Amino acid sequence: MARRFGIEGGIIGVVAAAVVSLGIVGAVCAGQFGGPDRAEADTLNSGQTLHAPQNAPVDASIVHASDRPGRSLNITIDDGPDPVWTPKVLEVLKKHDVKAVFCMIGPQARAHPELVKQVVAAGHKLCDHTVSHNTGMDHQPESYQSQQILDAQKMIEDAAGGAKVAYYRAPGGAFTPYSRKLAAGHGMRPLGWNVDSKDFESGSVEAIEATVHGELTNGPTVLFHDGGGNRALTVASLDRLLPWMKQQGYGFGFPKR
Repeated sequence: MARRFGIEGGIIGVVAAAVVSLGIVGAVCAGQFGGPDRAEADTLNSGQTLHAPQNAPVDASIVHASDRPGRSLNITIDDGPDPVWTPKVLEVLKKHDVKAVFCMIGPQARAHPELVKQVVAAGHKLCDHTVSHNTGMDHQPESYQSQQILDAQKMIEDAAGGAKVAYYRAPGGAFTPYSRKLAAGHGMRPLGWNVDSKDFESGSVEAIEATVHGELTNGPTVLFHDGGGNRALTVASLDRLLPWMKQQGYGFGFPKR
């Protein structure tokens, strides 16, 4: 019996070694020929949509600073593109030779690709503002955050015809550590703001101007809107604020990446 056990043990040992060898070869082949890695498998198993990073990873901290040295501002425009108001905002920016970051809602970009292309052609930057503009993003599961951010990125970049999304702005500033890391890993620097123009709720151009005048000392990134409703006050206030900002000695840049 001892001899029989020894023979069987030898056979079993050879078979086990062969199985291990095949497993190693399979793992190597999977890595070489495009098989899913552990992170991808985890994503697939969790039911999330799999998206490969489009840009090189960037800093995951929320940026406010300008990439332009000296006295500088970053103009950011949220919630578009809108077929009525985005062209008017673009006209004002062109009139005053100012570049801005357009934080776009995914379905809006998909519905108006010609506007996304106009924004890019004019030298402005793109920003992901999610699919649904849910200001409660920070209370949602990671799978929801992933879908909102990465699906919107794809919609915007598809509409842009090749241009990449440079930033991610959480609706209402509802960032989470997960959403910041996810966006940054896909090449989108989380983008905050220092000055809220309140153009979304103000009843007059004068009120918007007074808000911006009073908050400019908070920092360089200024928030306006080109979507979500009638933006006539935004267009008019930008037309007055941009030359005033220049008179105060400000230049215009983009948020740091």
